[in-house]
Amino acid sequence: MNRRALLALPAAALLPAAALAQAWPSGPVRAIVPFAPGSATDTVGRLLAEGMRATLGQPVVVENRAGANGLIGAEAVSRAPADGTTLLVGTNSTNAAARALFRQVPFDMENGFVPISTIATVPLLVAVKADSPHRTLADLIAAARARPEGISYANASSSQHVASASLAAMAGVQMLNVPYRSSPLAVQDLLAGRVDLFIADQAVILPQAQAGALRILAVTSAERSAAVPDVPTVREAAGLPEYEVVAWFALFAPAGTPADRVALLNRAVVASVATEEVRARLGGTLGMSVRASTPEQAAAFVRAETTKWTNAIRQAGIEPQ
Repeated sequence: MNRRALLALPAAALLPAAALAQAWPSGPVRAIVPFAPGSATDTVGRLLAEGMRATLGQPVVVENRAGANGLIGAEAVSRAPADGTTLLVGTNSTNAAARALFRQVPFDMENGFVPISTIATVPLLVAVKADSPHRTLADLIAAARARPEGISYANASSSQHVASASLAAMAGVQMLNVPYRSSPLAVQDLLAGRVDLFIADQAVILPQAQAGALRILAVTSAERSAAVPDVPTVREAAGLPEYEVVAWFALFAPAGTPADRVALLNRAVVASVATEEVRARLGGTLGMSVRASTPEQAAAFVRAETTKWTNAIRQAGIEPQ
């Protein structure tokens, strides 16, 4: 090619293919958190977003779209352009349990998204007000057995609802479900004594417990949590050997997002959760198990979790709303 022809080419045509690929994203990426500010999903999303910036070369801006147990935010992402610029910080509530919990889900839970990576898993904490008369989980179950629906529990997400309903079903008691729009609102009513029990993420419960306002009765995982090693599992505290509920977080893009962009976003997630700050906050402060994955591993994980949560919902006797 002569010099005159070379000069006539667009500048982009002279760049190596790798450089062209790195031209995306050319602006901020939006990460939709389908729950309220202050929720565990919000905390995870903001930590993840900050760490992704170094790989993407652009900021990841977190936007909260709370409501309908996460369905509003998830629907927004499912309808967004499949170009990788709008992402969902999804959970077991939005991407594994929704179809079993709701008669009408406004998006295709299984085919409407492409998983980018898993982020973390975390047990829930069974909490009561610090001055509650129920000193142990066994005490609370005994009170519920003596007064059907006399014990109320808050729930602001599908995982919280399933954890509480499963506990009641396995213990053979009836408790009153009180739904909330967000976990912070549920905590406020727990502190005020308007509800008796709240089973929620450690990010929501731990600060209030550490401040002496809440008492943690048990953790919902099969093993004790490193964040609260002295707290028994529900299996131990209530004598329910089959009980286990573990929440999780993963990053999703709309179905049809180009594979090269999914791959770049995956690298950004892996790099983010590998940073000392993110691992310290998620694994240390919040008691989560950090677990990045490939997109293929994430897809297999979500499929397995969908089956698991669907079975748990049916066994707990929760009727679709």
